[in-house]
Amino acid sequence: MVQTWSNWKRYPDAHDGGHVEAPIGPGVYEVRHTLTGRVVAFGHAGNVANAISDLKVNGGISPLQRLFGKQPLVSQVNDLEYRTCAATSRAEAKTAASRLSGLRQTAWRRRVDMGSSAGMR
Repeated sequence: MVQTWSNWKRYPDAHDGGHVEAPIGPGVYEVRHTLTGRVVAFGHAGNVANAISDLKVNGGISPLQRLFGKQPLVSQVNDLEYRTCAATSRAEAKTAASRLSGLRQTAWRRRVDMGSSAGMR
């Protein structure tokens, strides 16, 4: 059974010795931009702490990595926060992430529909 979301926590900067406070087991994670609320990363993993730590979020990469590597999600790690939700198994985490993603898409569609109907009056 999936538990509730943790509180939002500042994304740690590895250069300053920060560390991720997340389950070492399966679960769901969400990373967002602090000021805008834009979701930067969302997913499920067998080890949530490793998944959050492995995200490419820092903009300080070499030009060669920019051409051939995965692009960073944002330029400033300090602008991010994350939350986690532990699960009892990887399959349960995958199901929960799929359900939460569907709920997010439904909410977004409703917002768009409400905005377009308000503009037609």
